[in-house]
Amino acid sequence: MKQHDSSRQPAEAQPQRLGELAVLPVFLGLKGRRAVLAGGTEAAAWKAEVLAAAGADVHIFAADPSEDMLSLIARGAADGSLTLEPRAWTRADFDDAAIAVCDAQDDAEAEAFYNAAREAGVPVNIVDKPAFCQFQFGSIVNRSPVVVGISTDGAAPIVGQAVRRRVETLLPPGLAAWGKLAAKVRARVMERLEMGRPRRVFWERFADHAFGDAAPPEDVDDLIDAASTESMAGRVTLVGAGPGDAELMTLKALRALQACDVILFDDLVSDDVLELARREAKRICVGKRGGRVSCKQEDITALMIRLARQGRSVVRLKSGDPMIFGRAGEEIAAVRAAGIEVSVVPGVTAASAMASILQTSLTHRDHAQTVSFTTGHSRHGKLPEGLDVATIVGEGRTAVVYMGGRTSEAFVDRARAAGVPDDTPAVAMWNVARPNQRVWRGRLANLPAAVQEANDDGPLLIAIGGVFGAEADVADMPAIVQEAIAAR
Repeated sequence: MKQHDSSRQPAEAQPQRLGELAVLPVFLGLKGRRAVLAGGTEAAAWKAEVLAAAGADVHIFAADPSEDMLSLIARGAADGSLTLEPRAWTRADFDDAAIAVCDAQDDAEAEAFYNAAREAGVPVNIVDKPAFCQFQFGSIVNRSPVVVGISTDGAAPIVGQAVRRRVETLLPPGLAAWGKLAAKVRARVMERLEMGRPRRVFWERFADHAFGDAAPPEDVDDLIDAASTESMAGRVTLVGAGPGDAELMTLKALRALQACDVILFDDLVSDDVLELARREAKRICVGKRGGRVSCKQEDITALMIRLARQGRSVVRLKSGDPMIFGRAGEEIAAVRAAGIEVSVVPGVTAASAMASILQTSLTHRDHAQTVSFTTGHSRHGKLPEGLDVATIVGEGRTAVVYMGGRTSEAFVDRARAAGVPDDTPAVAMWNVARPNQRVWRGRLANLPAAVQEANDDGPLLIAIGGVFGAEADVADMPAIVQEAIAAR
């Protein structure tokens, strides 16, 4: 009897709604516009420098400016202008201003400046006084015209600075030159490439080059021509989503999700992973779960081919690694036969994630010289008839069994029949690398009862072998290592 009497149909899914934002990130153009700045302190000097760098004509109202402010004015502005007004501000100073900033000495001064700016309809910020701020200055990563602003809503500025440092390491210094080139060629791209996929293909390739080591070219005609040709043909990319934790995805997988038109995803792909995809991409759930009503493989494959033939870039998003128990071979063969380009982005398979979480080497050289990945679930829902358990379980071997929840008892019976000792260490892990992860550790003989008692229908991974019972023995370690451990 077949496992499923009925099947699901692929169903379009909507992306998750945008979560709550503490603040709205808005980038304000100030080039050639008037900015009012009250205060001559060091903090005010920094705000004056930022405003002038954005191209503003900054009018600084300070009767007794600090050395920092005087030095800044003497050096001149990077883009805008700096004008010192050695007096107190007045209500008339807000006329025609685009932005107003004040480093107030007390709440009374802050309130007066705030009210005057509000009355004039000018966005206002009072340094270090959130109650009198309509906007905030965040940490800045400057690759202008690429500018990244980071805010913690005033709660933890040092955390914002830490985020900025990390972002700085990800953005190459040459990105600024590529950003300027983008502004220069934008009109030409819009003229020569149609809206939608052709333009997106161009900008994706442009971004690939921008994050490389090469300097920007004088001309982008070759990139435009290539984008025009490539955008006419659809393609399929099999992408490994990893076991669940979005942070375990590869950069290449992330780029594929950001570049595609359609995503065909399995039930086990987490919402956190899907949130990383381009929001405009269509999401279609093609759920496949062992022991449950699932979409037929032939329906999924046919849908991939139809979408690609429409000129779409299709991502087939699979939990774990697509090449390990993911039916990738069937899909690749069919897509190739249809004459469609296909590629694969590997992912972290559940066994690797499990080993990392348990901090256990699957191939510890003192306990296991062989590791095997096997399925505990055949096409008919039973333990595969041809599975020779004796070759994968035993001394010096580690066996990892995928989809073995319903067949764990049959697997253990077959292992016992092959002479595998009942006290062989075993592990069962449900929902690997997910918030609801569960772990059982014990012996082979107790494995089926543990699986049954858990009564958890989440994806299950079973692992058997001496590495899961091995304890670190300092006495067996080299002398130099023992000395390092003992040192205080």
